[in-house]
Amino acid sequence: MSIDQQKVEQFLGQVVGDLGATVSSALAHLGDRLGLYRAMAGAGQLTPGQLAERTGTHERYVREWLANQAAGGYVEYEPTHGTYRLPPEHALVLTDEDSPVHMAAGFEQMAAIWAIEEKLESAFRSGDGVAWHEQNPRFFGSTEAIFRPAYRAHLVEEWIPALDGVAGRLQAGGRVADVGCGHGASSILLAQAFPNATVSGFDYHDASIETARRRAAEAGLDRSERIHFDVADAGGYPVPAAGYDLICFFDALHDFGDPERAVVHARDALSEGGTVLLVEIRSGDRTEDNLNPIGRLGYGMSTFVCTPNALSQQGRYALGGQAGPAAIAEIFEKAGYTQFRQIAQAPIHQVFEARP
Repeated sequence: MSIDQQKVEQFLGQVVGDLGATVSSALAHLGDRLGLYRAMAGAGQLTPGQLAERTGTHERYVREWLANQAAGGYVEYEPTHGTYRLPPEHALVLTDEDSPVHMAAGFEQMAAIWAIEEKLESAFRSGDGVAWHEQNPRFFGSTEAIFRPAYRAHLVEEWIPALDGVAGRLQAGGRVADVGCGHGASSILLAQAFPNATVSGFDYHDASIETARRRAAEAGLDRSERIHFDVADAGGYPVPAAGYDLICFFDALHDFGDPERAVVHARDALSEGGTVLLVEIRSGDRTEDNLNPIGRLGYGMSTFVCTPNALSQQGRYALGGQAGPAAIAEIFEKAGYTQFRQIAQAPIHQVFEARP
């Protein structure tokens, strides 16, 4: 067997780049925790000493951190004066929690998934699952933080209006179920945007439901009867007599061991003319469609989180986070839905409407 030395060197360079990205991811997480990025945002050119003074950190550590960040292209270096600058475009991604492209919480997610490496290694050998509640506790808050900016930017302004007739129903006092609601970010946004609607958030993870209730209290909704959160399975949450006008799955359906059971229950729980809103990570239908940066991240997170959770439920499916629209549409078709269409696309999401 002949070896192409050029390919060896190219791949070696790729591995070195990945190692550099891995350690830089840890340093980006540290920079977020220490407030280094936030201190640089809008500050112009700063020396390591100035940044250290602004953040109450030690100059020598900050100097090394800045050099790493410049090598990775996160900050800009001006060699004449030895100063560093965080471009405003980068600040939107790293410091602005109201920005729809805010991604700093992703570094916290990376720290959390590394913590379950031994569990995942065991699962690879046994074929068993790793349930959502078995993830490192840091994962739950970082998941909320990484998805909330997109929900805040798109849910009320774009996704709901794209659904046929739904906005009018909610304005008049409709009923919403948010299935797999996690910490309740999407539920709270809907309750705030539609004060006449009633929003019910459901999740099997009791710790997440407790957090969702706290988030509602922080938003001033704790004394309202319009929003409540309950521990319930995606295939068995309670249904009001008149049904739900809107049932939502935000970045959740692909995690279920039996998503068909979940969408069948949703079908039966809808009111006359009700709608399902499905939000999923962007992906194509074939592996070759997803061999890109979003696919790489999606398959990686799916290996650590989505697929293990589905396998832990011993259902008929383990879709994974990059299942693609066709596989999901097939599940809805099997469950008796007659309409399934894509209504929107965001930087990392694709959004669907389904009706029986």
